[in-house]
Amino acid sequence: MTETEVALRTLAQNVRAARTRAGLSLDELGRRAKVSKGALVGLEKAQGNPNFATLVRLADTLGVSVSALMEGPAEGRVRVVSADAVMPLWAGEKGGEARLMLTTSGPAPVEVWRWTLEPGDEYPSHPHQAGVVETVSVTAGRMVLVVDGAEHPLEAGQTATFDGDAPHTYRGSGDRTCHLIMTVHIPPGPASAG
Repeated sequence: MTETEVALRTLAQNVRAARTRAGLSLDELGRRAKVSKGALVGLEKAQGNPNFATLVRLADTLGVSVSALMEGPAEGRVRVVSADAVMPLWAGEKGGEARLMLTTSGPAPVEVWRWTLEPGDEYPSHPHQAGVVETVSVTAGRMVLVVDGAEHPLEAGQTATFDGDAPHTYRGSGDRTCHLIMTVHIPPGPASAG
């Protein structure tokens, strides 16, 4: 079995389990997450190729992290993840990318992401569930963080935090690659509370 097939099977099992824990039918999950029932049926059968935005909407609706939908069982007390071992979940038109490195466990998980944004790359995100907080820490280069229409230029050494329930966009700026670490703090939800 290929890595992609294993990843799709894990995703299918995790989505089904989270949906069941949340007490949602396929129809109700689809309505709330704005994903077609057909796409959900395919996803739970380990078929198709859901995009990053779909995974985020499903995770938000189910009250879990994106990586909770994608990861297999924990392997031990300490988990070390190398960036080259994680596939990008987003690829920008100019060459930027986003990799979900890991998610902490517990009732209020934190996702840790590594991003690169090339000048002109842009990732617009839909608003997350209430209580989600994002933090962006620029380690090299420059970017513009747009939250609810307001632009906030950030450069190496600067960190910003904001409530993720507003529309927000990450945009590469300047003349070189922007590197950043982004964390997503997820409040306890119906699926993560149990």
